[in-house]
Amino acid sequence: MSYFKDQIISVIKNNRISSVEVADALGKSGVIEGLRPLVSKKFTVGEVSYIYGHSKSNWPIHEQGEVVKKGGVLYVDTFDCGNHAAFGDIVAKYFILYKEIEGIVVNGLMRDIHSLIKQDYPIWAQGVTPLGCYNKEVQPTAEVLQLAEENRRKIEGGVVVCDDSGCTLIRKEQLTKDTLKRLQFIELQEDIWYYCIDTLKWSTYKTICLKAYLGDPEVLPEVLRQKLEEYNV
Repeated sequence: MSYFKDQIISVIKNNRISSVEVADALGKSGVIEGLRPLVSKKFTVGEVSYIYGHSKSNWPIHEQGEVVKKGGVLYVDTFDCGNHAAFGDIVAKYFILYKEIEGIVVNGLMRDIHSLIKQDYPIWAQGVTPLGCYNKEVQPTAEVLQLAEENRRKIEGGVVVCDDSGCTLIRKEQLTKDTLKRLQFIELQEDIWYYCIDTLKWSTYKTICLKAYLGDPEVLPEVLRQKLEEYNV
């Protein structure tokens, strides 16, 4: 799985495959709902680490963040935090500069947005607010522990792609040869569609719905035709 994980990250990064295309490759799935970038024109892909805060406190985020591994993308979950932000610029700086995190995904709100935008940090969140969580030690309830463990199993070790459209997660059990092939095919299909529309001046209906190039592959340049044949479509 590690081999395909590395290959999938490489293919996505080198071809800058978008969160939209990844969701398509996963059969219109994998989107983490409600996330928006704090800064536009950012693109991040990497293996996911998982931490969480709860009970309107970010103490657990500080504590877990101390031992989170370097690199990749950090997913920060929140439970029972209401309209309080998970954290702000100091914690974001610690993760990005000193933990070498390539992007932060927050299932919650963020604060200090003026500083985060100024620093041009790659962060995706559910929203923004001036109101921060309290910095106090809290003990998780049995329900919080259960939810956090369930989400950790779904998220940690997967690969997430984040851009202006949002975030799409490839779960660790999906890091397979089949997913790699689907991603490579999606990229080829995009190239073919743009060629048919821009060069051949076909309609989107003829290109995308009817896929008329499959019945008449000679209309495609040889390089696209040869690549298409590799997928037996």
